Amino acid sequence: MKYDFDKIIDRRNTYCLKYDHAAERGKPQGVLPLWVADMDISAPPQVIAALKNRAKHGVFGYTMPKREYFEAVSAWFSKRHGWQTDPDKFICTPGVVFALCTLIRAVTREGDGVICCQPVYYPFMDAVINNNRKLVVSELKNDGGKYRVDFDDFESKIEEGGVKAFILCNPHNPVGRVWTREELKKLGDICAAHGVFVISDEIHADFVFGANKHLPFPSANPGYEENCAVCTSPSKTFNLAGLQISDIYIPSSAVRKKFEAELDKTGYWEPNVMGLTACEAAYRRCGGWLDGLLEYLKGNIDYAFEYVSRNLAPVTLRKPEGTYLLWLDFRGLSLSDDGLNSLMVNKAGLWLDDGNIFGAGGSGFQRMNIACPRATVTKALENIRKALDR
Repeated sequence: MKYDFDKIIDRRNTYCLKYDHAAERGKPQGVLPLWVADMDISAPPQVIAALKNRAKHGVFGYTMPKREYFEAVSAWFSKRHGWQTDPDKFICTPGVVFALCTLIRAVTREGDGVICCQPVYYPFMDAVINNNRKLVVSELKNDGGKYRVDFDDFESKIEEGGVKAFILCNPHNPVGRVWTREELKKLGDICAAHGVFVISDEIHADFVFGANKHLPFPSANPGYEENCAVCTSPSKTFNLAGLQISDIYIPSSAVRKKFEAELDKTGYWEPNVMGLTACEAAYRRCGGWLDGLLEYLKGNIDYAFEYVSRNLAPVTLRKPEGTYLLWLDFRGLSLSDDGLNSLMVNKAGLWLDDGNIFGAGGSGFQRMNIACPRATVTKALENIRKALDR
């Protein structure tokens, strides 16, 4: 099938966080929002058909997945990433951030250190702090736009900070790295040596470009299986975030029991029936749709890279290895973060994510979502050019 990823879909007046809440978030009406990481692209037609068919049934009572649901999840990761999983070791939650918070409570105690590598997806920090754990930061090294882990700093921060868990972003949001086997093994070996449990957020696993290959964390070394949990979801891949479904892989039976005990405390029992329907349909039938989308998004990335290189000096951009997020470097403008944000919002008419909210190393950057029609990417980049010209 051919899919129309160029189609402009009006998302206003649909309770859309991205488009309908500008005023509540302190932004002017009419600003073009490319901040939150969902797509302005329709979910696959096969998913929509499955949802329509389920809706025709007319009864939406309490729902629990059967084993065949998790078999579909497991088969997807086997086919797309060569990762062999046991369907019985997945647990449904309403989202990855929910799972991160639950895992933090399951594997650490109040006051324990939880480490992450900044700049990184900012809900990681909230998940740590809001659960009364100590946030420990190891800053990534920016090597000409390519970010690398400072392994010496990472290990010393673990030793000094009473760290009991590490939240890994794989692929990394916002800097776009797809970690190699060697990098994952170094991280995994350090964590194993110091008794640090690894929580791997792999929600962007399906968005990898070029010669890069996503490697699920436990695939780096079979010995890591009992010391990690992998957070997966179809929400980014198929634009299903509003259906509130994620599938958390916890190989250790002991950790799984602790996780389930924390779930019980939240009162969360049955997942969203439409989320289950959409997830299973996507993983069983939508591989071709994703292949087409990846080609389209790669075109958006290539287009943006060329545009920035030719028209937006001194702004710079390194193509992301993974995710559909651009990490735009505005440091050459020598603006404060408030000044840069004002330039984007008030002069360019854009709502992007301020780099400083991602923590250390994010100052002077803006994160831009290009999972949208090419015309939207073009408009955003032209708005930045006009703002810089003025």
